[in-house]
Amino acid sequence: MKKGTLFIVSAPSGAGKTSLIKRLVAELDNVFVSVSHTTRMQRPGEINGSDYYFVDQAEFESMLRDGAFLEHARVFGYCYGTAWSAIDAALVNSGDLILEIDWQGAQQVGQKIAGAVSIFILPPSEAALAERLRNRGQDDSSIIDRRMLDARAEMSHYNEYDYLVVNDDFDLALRELKCIITAVRLETKGREAQLADLISALVPRE
Repeated sequence: MKKGTLFIVSAPSGAGKTSLIKRLVAELDNVFVSVSHTTRMQRPGEINGSDYYFVDQAEFESMLRDGAFLEHARVFGYCYGTAWSAIDAALVNSGDLILEIDWQGAQQVGQKIAGAVSIFILPPSEAALAERLRNRGQDDSSIIDRRMLDARAEMSHYNEYDYLVVNDDFDLALRELKCIITAVRLETKGREAQLADLISALVPRE
């Protein structure tokens, strides 16, 4: 049975990454999202163990010393990390797993896991990105300015990824994400094991 694929998805804050992935998981079978650990405070409506595993700094550093993280990064003064345990079950059981991480984490994962597929989501313009951040109503102007600075730094790494998606039209961007996952699932190297009986019947060995 084909082992699942690890998909890395990165985007600047406000590009719509989380909304796209939620719809993607709802509409495609056997796709899961990895739940990261973070030291930031839990926001209203967030569920521990579903949105993030919320831990304090001491626990995060203990996990880091123990080698528990596949990747980790500090963003806006808080630590984020993907635990090895969060990815093993899904991949071994042939599920495709999505990691929502920044460029720092993407580089770390790319060095440790062969075959990971990376996707970068761009906004249609810098003005559109700033407007989306303001419309979320989560941050004051100083935080938004800082997020825009970080967004420019994040977007400078777009060319390190396998695929680029522009989230201007949400439905189009969603279809493009589905196409990427479907194309990877149809790669010959993975399909040979799934279709072994059919291939054996159609292409008999001499």
